[in-house]
Amino acid sequence: MTEPVIRVTGLKIAYRDADSWLRVLHGVDFTIARGEVLGLVGESGCGKSTAGLQLLGYRHPNMRVEGGQVLFQGQDLLSLRRRELDRLRGDRIGFVPQNPTTALNPGIRVGRQVAETLILHKRAEGLAKAFDRAAELFDLVGLPEPRRLLARYPHQLSGGQQQRVCIAIAVACEPDLVVLDEPTTGLDVTTQEQIISLLVNLRARLGTAMLYVTHDLGVLAQIADRVGVMYAGHIVETAPAAELFGAPRHPYTKGLVASVPRIDDPVNAAQAMPLQGALRRRELPPGCPFAPRCAHSEPSCWERRQFLEEVRPDHRVACQRWRAVGAGRVAAEVIALRGPNRTPEPILSLQEVTLAYGRQNGLVGRWLPGKPFVAVRDLSFVIGKGETFALVGESGSGKSTVARAVSGLLPSSTGTIRFDGAPLAGSYRNRTADERRRIQYVFQNPDASLNPRAPVGKILGRPLQMFLQLSRREAEARIERALSDVQLEAGYAARYADQLSGGERQRVAIARALIAEPELLLCDEILSALDVSVQANIIQLLRRLRAERAISMLFISHDLAVVRSLADTVAVLFRGQLMEIGRNEDIFAPPYHPYTHSLLMAVPTIASVTTPRRTARFGARATESGRRDGACAFAGRCPWQPGRICQDIDPPWRVTQSGLSIRCHLPLPELASRAEWGKARTNFGTRLTEAKIS
Repeated sequence: MTEPVIRVTGLKIAYRDADSWLRVLHGVDFTIARGEVLGLVGESGCGKSTAGLQLLGYRHPNMRVEGGQVLFQGQDLLSLRRRELDRLRGDRIGFVPQNPTTALNPGIRVGRQVAETLILHKRAEGLAKAFDRAAELFDLVGLPEPRRLLARYPHQLSGGQQQRVCIAIAVACEPDLVVLDEPTTGLDVTTQEQIISLLVNLRARLGTAMLYVTHDLGVLAQIADRVGVMYAGHIVETAPAAELFGAPRHPYTKGLVASVPRIDDPVNAAQAMPLQGALRRRELPPGCPFAPRCAHSEPSCWERRQFLEEVRPDHRVACQRWRAVGAGRVAAEVIALRGPNRTPEPILSLQEVTLAYGRQNGLVGRWLPGKPFVAVRDLSFVIGKGETFALVGESGSGKSTVARAVSGLLPSSTGTIRFDGAPLAGSYRNRTADERRRIQYVFQNPDASLNPRAPVGKILGRPLQMFLQLSRREAEARIERALSDVQLEAGYAARYADQLSGGERQRVAIARALIAEPELLLCDEILSALDVSVQANIIQLLRRLRAERAISMLFISHDLAVVRSLADTVAVLFRGQLMEIGRNEDIFAPPYHPYTHSLLMAVPTIASVTTPRRTARFGARATESGRRDGACAFAGRCPWQPGRICQDIDPPWRVTQSGLSIRCHLPLPELASRAEWGKARTNFGTRLTEAKIS
């Protein structure tokens, strides 16, 4: 039998917490063979990143190894000295981090950063040959014009390009093992798909073993051969990817799978079911760590330690009740999927709004005048009262720019924004206190939007102080009610942001927005970096709040599965222009705009682990040229374009009888005939008949 590239046995790791040691890994075991991809999945804090870093021989002053081995081709990495580890890292063991922006040196050109790795490990003689090899690596990872990009600094590259540079560095010396720690988290679906395809090709070409750490089950379904599910520092289930996602046995795995919205099924999209409770490391029982949250637990589960037991060849589960639990997924109760299918009274309308970023402001602008960058062009849409309106598109499409304009953080260049029938001042400072109160913003990153020096109660009290002028007793009662609305106990008012989990921080951010009793909530990528179980909890919270309060939402996301589970109306943006807009049920069935179809084809799903998924086919963003006036914005990447007409003439709007609007030169029947996604489930009826526009 061939010896695996990496063998981890009985790994126990602890971190110092105040005056004691807190164990975060409890006897973890796994192996990875040459050319194999092992996925580690679990909620934040489960120990998956800590386990992955031990494959690099990671050391930290606040950490200690309490047992186990990490054998890399027979060498125990935990016993090697720093100098010996440095010879392995970057050479025989590569690493791809989650955030390339912080991983790359901002002051060194990316070509030199790759070249340094080659020279350090004696894989190139001299700088000239190292740069030649760096250009080859850039070509290998799919970067356009490799030699030109060698001279770029990290900030001159997109997020996807930065991640490709990190992958080029990781595979520069053709390592035997690559550790990938959440490498696609936060990337839009098109970039994510390109990175996954790149990794699959590199694995086939180089025969590299990979450990892929993530909380995204859909991504693992695309790339992993086997999956290990971690909870509270334990591996609770391990199996081939297809078997694990198709027939999970551990209650925790079943809960994770049930938490994922299914974009390929409108019913399952609504039935994403959150795991109950939260991981509390200091409150774990001596037996099964999942027992406090498990609906199937019995008294012996709390007392008796669970060991991995084989249920099928190569499928093991640490649960004494796996036979009673059974295979398959958890059924969920649907909570108010969407609002009524009607045309509500408008709460927000944008009329031919153009938004631009310029250099005219500040000292730099005075010295470096330049032409403003138009981020959004001639955008028009309406959001009804009580409606959830989703704005989707890849990074750089202008979604967040629209939210900033509606909130008053970015004045519009041209056009009109109306709120509840009245024109809305472009600048936040020029709006009335009541207008500010009625429109509230929930930002993507609660770590940055919550004051780290203020307790939660003070954070929530700030909007009350600004807008409602309540007495102290009334304010305290309102704060307690706001915490209850987002399913947090009153005691959270005394906690600080760093004492909360990511999901709890986002709940506080939502509570802060809701406490002012707004009528319009701007949700800007609020789920993008959260675990699937936390995502499902937040989605249910938003559904409940909408049902109880009839709040309107502008929901910005690049996650189409989440959008399908939540939105009433969906608008698709590309490079600041509206490509398609319609009701939820119309957007996710043919005909599609070519760009919408590309986004749908790029979405990673659990179902595709057993059903081969045909990928989207369109050109890379990095190679597209600037948009010409009078041309389709998507022409440079469109796989369906009929000819020069797309480069020369602005496409017309084609409107179906149900109200779906698509901006394309191709007629509706041809758009439907070219679609691969969702065609089998669609009853076309009058969907291909254009409405007469007077």
